[in-house]
Amino acid sequence: MLTIDKMRFQQDGRDFFFLADTCWSAFTNAELFEFENYCRIRKNQGFTVIQLNLLRQWDASSTQTRRDPFKLVSLDDTNHYIYDYSQLNIAYFDRVEEMLSIMEKYELTPALVLLWANYVPDTWTEPMNRNNLMDKNQIEPYVTYVAQRYKKFNPIYFISGDTDFPSEATIEYYNIALTTLKKYDNDALVTFHIRGRLDEIPAVFLEASDFFSYQSGHNKEYPEKVYEIPMKLRANGIQLPIINTEPCYEQISYSRHSFGRFTQEDCRRVAWQSILAGASAGITYGAHGIWSWHRTGERFGIVEGEGFDQPYDLNDAMRFPGADDFGYLKQMVATYQLFDVEPIDLILKNTGQIRLGKTNTRIVIYLPVNTRLDIRKLELAKDSFTLKAIDLEKRLEMTVDFTEDSIEMHTGVRDALYIIEKYSPH
Repeated sequence: MLTIDKMRFQQDGRDFFFLADTCWSAFTNAELFEFENYCRIRKNQGFTVIQLNLLRQWDASSTQTRRDPFKLVSLDDTNHYIYDYSQLNIAYFDRVEEMLSIMEKYELTPALVLLWANYVPDTWTEPMNRNNLMDKNQIEPYVTYVAQRYKKFNPIYFISGDTDFPSEATIEYYNIALTTLKKYDNDALVTFHIRGRLDEIPAVFLEASDFFSYQSGHNKEYPEKVYEIPMKLRANGIQLPIINTEPCYEQISYSRHSFGRFTQEDCRRVAWQSILAGASAGITYGAHGIWSWHRTGERFGIVEGEGFDQPYDLNDAMRFPGADDFGYLKQMVATYQLFDVEPIDLILKNTGQIRLGKTNTRIVIYLPVNTRLDIRKLELAKDSFTLKAIDLEKRLEMTVDFTEDSIEMHTGVRDALYIIEKYSPH
């Protein structure tokens, strides 16, 4: 079972880094043998958490086998469907339990979304919904069933999925889900997965959250949100663990039908910027092909939504190299004890893309592009520190010349992490 210690997670008294993968659509789309192979790979890469939608993901890829959590009343050729929310499909939830058992086998903690935005009134997704909204009176029996049945797996719960909170009706839906869950599984850690680039949730939900989940998202026009949001949260006095639970996914296209895809290097940059901006309790990875559980030839998504280009086949996406970068990040956080690193609000080279953070004994700099740095603003005393340069592309230590005034260009080609160890000179 996970617990919270100030701004970090713990498991059995040891620090736990929330390294999650995004697998929203697995319960409806994945075959059991595929899912076990996936869990084995992610476990070997160092992942500790898998984020899944308990219900049908609104923009999941199509499958040959239809699996629905409730009685399916109708389904048309345009993929509009109506559920009878009063009738749980027990076979579906039996299968969910099988998949949770597989995750348990590989020591992967499930982070389960109770109600994605498309099941709730007035959210930004409503004009594009393929499903009917959940009846408010059916929230409590659904959440009761889930909480009682899956409590033994010690899941984390996202009460919401990709939501905003535009109306009292929206808030009421999520409040029913929250209070019901806490009634039947009060020990479970809870948070709210919110729409991209939002940095606020209703006060009642902030008070109930064990950690703050934000989404920097997949829009290339707002790169600064990655670090601005956690720094704003810290400046506003939020002392919870903070996690970017949906940054850009590897090889997902830019949203709003913009041409281009996020690369391995983009994902690595966003991850380190999140960590050093104060969102250091964990980070989430995503691969375009895994989250929607896509197979070549199947229909993908809802183009009116984020307008993403086609995903890769899940077997190709499962092998994207960026996942190993995230595993390496987890190693670096543990090695240099960056679980609750504090951001340094300092601009170098006239850009916020270079991020700095500190602990009691260290200063850490993420450098997205190789360049000489003037570090006089750090006010480091001569002979009072050492510096280690890490090539994040090759995951190797590099040579770099430095003084208390400057750090010269490193010997790598792409991004780097500088670890400055402070000590008292004799």
